[in-house]
Amino acid sequence: MIGEHHVGPFGGGRRRTPGLRRSELATLAGISVEYLTRLEQGRDRHPSVPVLAALADALRLSADERLHLLHHFKAADGAGRLVGPCQGPPAQSVRPTVRALLDRLEPAPALVVNRLGDVLAYTNGYERLAGPIGLLDRRPPNLVRYVFADPRARAAYPEWDRVADERLAGLKPGVSREDPHVEHLVNELALAVGAPFTDRLTTPPGPSGPPARTGLERLAHPEAGELRLAYETLGLSGDDSQLLIAYLPADDATAARLDRLTGRRPGALRAVTG
Repeated sequence: MIGEHHVGPFGGGRRRTPGLRRSELATLAGISVEYLTRLEQGRDRHPSVPVLAALADALRLSADERLHLLHHFKAADGAGRLVGPCQGPPAQSVRPTVRALLDRLEPAPALVVNRLGDVLAYTNGYERLAGPIGLLDRRPPNLVRYVFADPRARAAYPEWDRVADERLAGLKPGVSREDPHVEHLVNELALAVGAPFTDRLTTPPGPSGPPARTGLERLAHPEAGELRLAYETLGLSGDDSQLLIAYLPADDATAARLDRLTGRRPGALRAVTG
């Protein structure tokens, strides 16, 4: 029984899974016993991320143990097959003119993201909007990681499934181009989140296509209450694939709530629809 021995790299080499036989683990992970044995013995150092995620799910690994599993196989693979070579990292800053543009957009919530969904800069209005839901807690903040890996996201987004699809759609161009930095984020989330992420990645519900550049987003804000936000996404010139996303109230009730949230006079933000 696997539970009677240390499980190699799984769970940091010290995790026990009492009562779980090798055959049972293989069945839960959807792989053969022979392949599982090769992984345990280090005779196969190139498992796919879906296989690692399935094993992590079967072993009920914690988020930290999932990341250890990813890093173990990354280190074991001298070619870096899981995450690719470290080259061409996405920018982590914005040009002064872009920062000045954000300043002109106050008090509207607005932000700039790179191709990974990292939040590079934002208005005070966006900080008032995103800070209380925990989106800005991690450095750098990341729209995709927050939606999938932070449990607060499901409470913040009443239409979580649709938001998750849109955030993932933003990564798809990088996946198709085999961008190693996008691949690293995908691998991290596949291991940290497991099936809720990998299932959506491999078989996304609904029609596939590029992410929506405009639309309506509902937010359950802990201080302002229910918000209906119309958003527009603008590409910035340059080679960094940076996007500027601006939010405006979609109705009068949201406009009033945003005014109170940002401490502005009533009517500072006008609703864009009735």
